[in-house]
Amino acid sequence: MHKLAEEYYRNITSLISSIRVTNQVGDEIGFSHGIEVVGNLINSRIEFGHKLMFIGNGASASISSHMAADFLRNGGMQALAFNDSALLTCISNDYGYEHVFEKPIEIFARKEDIVFAISSSGESKNIVMGVNAAKLSECSVITLSGFKEDNRLCTMGDVNFYVPSEKYGLVEVVHHSICHCILDTIINCNKRQT
Repeated sequence: MHKLAEEYYRNITSLISSIRVTNQVGDEIGFSHGIEVVGNLINSRIEFGHKLMFIGNGASASISSHMAADFLRNGGMQALAFNDSALLTCISNDYGYEHVFEKPIEIFARKEDIVFAISSSGESKNIVMGVNAAKLSECSVITLSGFKEDNRLCTMGDVNFYVPSEKYGLVEVVHHSICHCILDTIINCNKRQT
């Protein structure tokens, strides 16, 4: 069993070093540069009262909720996730599950807000529709995806983080770490500037 545990963490280490980050035109920009671009984007928008919105299904919904809470509490930023059970079931019942993020984003999003779209497969129709709604509202979009390199989500954002694995757990762990890296980098950078 210990060999399996060692292999698991070797896989995570390998994935972290092979994250692909691209900009809105598909150019690779490097992981550290991607974190810097997102951090600067968030700082510039938060300064003027804009908010962060997180969307995801299943474990990605949990990451969304966790990160919205951390950006709010630790980062002092307006942040929310659309994971309230009444909201999810209402929108799903009235419009269909594929609209579960699109409809709240249409209502809550304002120009220059930022949407974090998290999907292991990068193919979740409701996430893609949420991103489209964000773009129509002139929001910036940060995507986190995995599985196939040509998934729909990994080319839809202003900055796209792609994890090259088809194992849910590994992709989710790396997505969570990327979100923490973004927030912790912003917090540490802002502390140094004060």
